[in-house]
Amino acid sequence: MGYLEGLLGKKEMIVFKARQHWLVVVPRLVLWIAVSLLIMLIASVLALTVAGVALVLILALVFPLWRIMVILLNWWNEQYVITNRRVIQLEGIINKHSIDSSLEKVNDVVLEQSALGRMLNYGDVKILTASEIGVNLFRRMDRPVRFKTEMLNQKEALSELDVFEAKATRVLSEEAPSAGDIPELIAELDELRKKGIITNEEFQDKKRALLAKL
Repeated sequence: MGYLEGLLGKKEMIVFKARQHWLVVVPRLVLWIAVSLLIMLIASVLALTVAGVALVLILALVFPLWRIMVILLNWWNEQYVITNRRVIQLEGIINKHSIDSSLEKVNDVVLEQSALGRMLNYGDVKILTASEIGVNLFRRMDRPVRFKTEMLNQKEALSELDVFEAKATRVLSEEAPSAGDIPELIAELDELRKKGIITNEEFQDKKRALLAKL
C-alpha cells in the first residue's frame, strides 16, 4: 500500500490525481543539464593535459546529476488528489507533508489560465474553503479544467448522498413506513450506485436494511 492510499478513510476512493505541469520543471532541468554538459566538455579538454583535474571534474558531475534527480522526484511526488470525500495536496520524497480539505467545506473553485496555459493545458486552481486554511492554491496544475470539474462533481455527489441518508434515516426510524417509501429509496440508492457515489457493497448493505423494514 502506498503512502497516499494509507491516508484514505474507510470507503474513501481516489477519483482523480494531478501534478504540476511538466513545464514547471523544464527551466531547472535545462540549467542543470547545461551545467553537466559544461563539466563534461571541460573534463574532456583537460583530460588531454591534466589528468587529475579531469578526474575531479568528472566526480563533480555527481552534484548536477543529483540535482536533476531531486527535481524530478519532487515533481513526481507532489500530487493533487480528489477523493469522494476531500481534496488532498501531498508532497515530499521521504518527509511527507499533506494538506486536505473536506468537499463539504469547499465554497468555491476559481480557475485561472493564461493563453499559453490553455494551449498547453495548465493553470492555477484556487479552492476557497470554510476551514482554517481558507484558500488552497495549486499553481500551474496539469489538466486544471478536469480537476475542477471532477471536484465539483464529487461535491454534488456528496450532497446527493447526504439527502439520501437523511431520507433513509427517517424511514428506518419509523415503525411502519409508507409502502411506497422503501421502493423509492431503493431506486434512489441504485442511482447512487450507478453514478459511482457508493460501492456495490454499500448498495447491498443499505438495500438489505431497507427491505428489512417491509
